Amino acid sequence: MPEEPVWQTFFDVPAALTALGLPSSPDPIAEFGCGYGTFTLPAARRTQGPVYAFDIERELIERLNARSATAGLSQLQAIERDFMEAGTGLDDHSVAHAMAYNILHIEEPLQLLKEALRILRPGGQLSVMHWHPDPTTPRGPPMAIRPRPEQIANWAQEAGFTSARPAALDACCPYHYGLVLQAPS
Repeated sequence: MPEEPVWQTFFDVPAALTALGLPSSPDPIAEFGCGYGTFTLPAARRTQGPVYAFDIERELIERLNARSATAGLSQLQAIERDFMEAGTGLDDHSVAHAMAYNILHIEEPLQLLKEALRILRPGGQLSVMHWHPDPTTPRGPPMAIRPRPEQIANWAQEAGFTSARPAALDACCPYHYGLVLQAPS
């Protein structure tokens, strides 16, 4: 990842969260791979419900916990955890919305999608954002591992999601595309 000030220039975060269907309700939210908290902190500001943010990097988790405490976002829990190895540790069907942003280029994306589906309530949603499969984007993973929207939609179906609809991100995140995956009701 680039330095945080550079990273922040790639997104209009409030507009992206709206386009990706993040609810403004007290329902629990989870984020896979929260990084700097670019999306986590604004998500926590939209809800009074619990926000669970997972990352494997201790330094990022410590920093996010400090920033959430300073901001008075006591409902945000940044958790150091290898969710690919051990899952999230959340109960089945315990969150209404989950976020997976710029992460599905990992080795086992289907495993992450299955964990997301496990923790989502019936009818819950997983919002996905990823870099366009275009080598002219200023950042992003190598093209060889950068998933295309149709590839993610296929993985979602294989994981058990009932649908994958596109989310319009061109105006707020010009280097990214979005999908909203629906869990069965």
